[in-house]
Amino acid sequence: MRLLITGSRGQLGNELIEILRSGTSEIGAVPAVYAGAEITGVDVDTLDIADIGAVSDFADGKNFDLIINCAAMTNVDACESDCETAMKVNAIGARNMASAAERRNAKLVHVSTDYVFDGRAATPYREWDSPAPATVYGKSKLLGERYVRETCRRSFIVRTAWLYGSAGNNFVRTILKLAAEKDRIKVVDDQIGNPTNANDLAHHILRIAAGDGYGVYHCTGEGICSWYDFAAEIVRLSGLSCEVEPCSTEEFPRPAPRPAYSAMDRLMLRTTGADEMRPWREALEAFMKSGKVK
Repeated sequence: MRLLITGSRGQLGNELIEILRSGTSEIGAVPAVYAGAEITGVDVDTLDIADIGAVSDFADGKNFDLIINCAAMTNVDACESDCETAMKVNAIGARNMASAAERRNAKLVHVSTDYVFDGRAATPYREWDSPAPATVYGKSKLLGERYVRETCRRSFIVRTAWLYGSAGNNFVRTILKLAAEKDRIKVVDDQIGNPTNANDLAHHILRIAAGDGYGVYHCTGEGICSWYDFAAEIVRLSGLSCEVEPCSTEEFPRPAPRPAYSAMDRLMLRTTGADEMRPWREALEAFMKSGKVK
């Protein structure tokens, strides 16, 4: 099997490559179909997915069996001030990767986000719920989803949220840094979601892509919490003597509105028998103990 992974230096792309090379994740072995796979990882310096010519030149003739598109503009606030770049990367880039997969009859996994929803729900969003993004980031990612569905017949759309892993910046690293520098930190307790370990997400993407159950999947950690709950658990596990105080979103205004409630239900994973996502506290503890936090 020949795989192309975009955004290979990001949290998810890095985790996918490590799991494929070792043959196992923290949850368990990856499907046997990936044994001996030829893995090509690219990032923005080697492939600009928004450039259709560059994508065609790179992908055509390579005979990739599977493309996993992890590349995205994920800085939510920057998307608000630079909607053109968000459009190019998150929407047109997704379309370009879908076109490349379709031309080669390859499978495509496109990674999306909880920001496609408006955050006004009271119960976890399911795959059939209608998206209504409130930010440029969410709108660009939703358009990318639509392009993927329209362009590539053999496609999977995997929505995730609150991701953390061994590569790049994330909430876990931010809280650990602040907790090491301060005696007290404030974290919002009125934004609700699902923390997701990148190792768990990568494991499930590989399981999903090994089959032919094309469509939309929600893939987040098991359990729901606030950013405050998440931060408090990070500090507790770290052993740092920093007090975490809850506060409201109004105390930390941002250019892009954050969803008040973006928890997602993994209905598709459960009904297809593919759900092995760990409880978020268990997955976080494993990450903290793994030595991956630097």
